Amino acid sequence: MNYGRELLKGNTDSLLLCLINSRPTYGYQIVKELEKRSDGYFQFKEGTLYPALHRLEKDNLIKGKWQMLSNGNGQQRRYYYITKRGQQALAKRLAIWQDFSAAVRAIIQPEPI
Repeated sequence: MNYGRELLKGNTDSLLLCLINSRPTYGYQIVKELEKRSDGYFQFKEGTLYPALHRLEKDNLIKGKWQMLSNGNGQQRRYYYITKRGQQALAKRLAIWQDFSAAVRAIIQPEPI
């Protein structure tokens, strides 16, 4: 069993919300930022990223907007923005994650007796 993959499944939405919360961003930029910040640990594929973005958008946690690129050739890129509801969901998820990780740390790194 690939435990890393299972952990990612349960935390993909939180990771995406964290990145989008820091600034509006587009798909390729999300993939590169996740890879960079995690020192290559997270390497999202389109088959993981876009269904997650669509799910977050459907749940009104993010909003996607098409924007013209500044290169003048008429190309557009879809930028994702976090919504107020998304910020609230992120705050709740982060609080849960902090409690969970503290409990795990207490088990795997017990204080000396």
